[in-house]
Amino acid sequence: MDSTQYLTDEKRVELEKELDYLKKTRRKEIADSLEYAKSLGDLSENAEYHQAREQQAAVEDRISKVETILMSAEAVPERHADTVGVGSTVVVKKEGGVEQTFRIVGSEEASAASGKISHASPLGSTLMGKRKGDDIKVTTPKGPQSYSVVSVG
Repeated sequence: MDSTQYLTDEKRVELEKELDYLKKTRRKEIADSLEYAKSLGDLSENAEYHQAREQQAAVEDRISKVETILMSAEAVPERHADTVGVGSTVVVKKEGGVEQTFRIVGSEEASAASGKISHASPLGSTLMGKRKGDDIKVTTPKGPQSYSVVSVG
């Protein structure tokens, strides 16, 4: 399976803003919390101090993850081709007549609620390389599902 991370320009900007917030604002807030907690005295039984340290670790982990994503992810422009790829907008018709529109994106920005599915998901990976008119079968947690590709943009 393709392990490359993909990001649209929209998601890259969102992650850059998040990184800026975490580094400039959230780090300072946690540092202030740590200073306050230290002023309360005995650190061994100081719940505020331990909570601030846990928050600090979580923020540093997220900063590291976002920096890694931004450094290593491949930019994906909106795609307009006749075969499905990362960046494509695909309309599929489920067996039974319900049409759904999806945008194929990288795993980091997948959101079924907003119609963005990962290229690595069962449906996304099955759609890769398909064309208008192709029929596909996808194994999902609910069992096998059949779709027809209505359009690729």
